Parts: sequence; structure tokens; C-alpha cells
Amino acid sequence: MATGNLESYVRIDEKLLEAEKPVDREKTCPLLLRVFCNVGRHNNINDYNRGSVPSNELQIYTWMDATLRELTSLVKEVNAEARQKGTQFSFVVVSPDLRMHRYVFREIGVTISGQKGNEDNKTLGQARFVIGDYLDVCITPPRNQHFPMMRRGPMRMLHDF
Repeated sequence: MATGNLESYVRIDEKLLEAEKPVDREKTCPLLLRVFCNVGRHNNINDYNRGSVPSNELQIYTWMDATLRELTSLVKEVNAEARQKGTQFSFVVVSPDLRMHRYVFREIGVTISGQKGNEDNKTLGQARFVIGDYLDVCITPPRNQHFPMMRRGPMRMLHDF
């Protein structure tokens, strides 16, 4: 009986090691990663039900060893409001819950543009991403972007009439 438990641990360890191995990108076919980005909040989980998805889709061909930092760079390439230093990217995997016939969110990490973080090098494989899952990204601009700098001295109001 103890041997059976040991075997299951060995299988789990082998899967974890497999997820951490770098992929030979010259010989391995990439997967289609469907990414849904939203500024200020994640998409609503109900947007993924009944065969529908949010309209803000970004399609990326990548590999299971793609890191969150790499995915952040790809999102920044196509999303102008995400390019400012200090912008936060919160990643969640959207996967089907087959027992409940719905989708569920699972947080996998956060990156910040221009800052190194603990989760920057986390890969899709390490995050237990399964081909067919979606990635939902909440883009949060730095706080100072919402409040423009005030000039010193008298303030002039300009009106259009």
C-alpha cells in the first residue's frame, strides 16, 4: 500500500519536472493561446459561459515554457495603455469545471512593467495551464496615470463654447 502512494508521488514529480523543462521551440509546434485583456478589472466569468467568450481577444502562438514576463511583453506590444512603467498585469487561467458545466478562474500570477517580481519567470506549464484553457489578464495602469500632474502657480480653466 505504501508503494502505491510512493508511485503516485513519483508520477506527480515527473509531471512537475516535465512542466519545468525548456521546450525546443525549433522542433516543437506552438499552441494557440487565447488571451482576453481588460483594463481595470478581469472579464466577468459569465462572459465565458454557453460557448461565448469576451470580445477583447488576443491570439498568441506560444509554448508551454512561455513565462508571465514574456506574455506581458506580448500584451504590451498590442495594447497601448499597457506600456507605461508600473502597469500591473494580473493573470488568471479560465478553465472549464466539467462537473458544474461552467468556467472558473484560477489566479496564476502578477507582473509589473519595469519591475522584477517573483512570478515573472513562472511558465504556463508551472501554472498547470492546459491546452484549451483561456488566459484572462487584468491590466491596471499605475495610479499616477489617473491623476495628471498639477502645474504650480495659478490654474487657468479653458472652456469650449
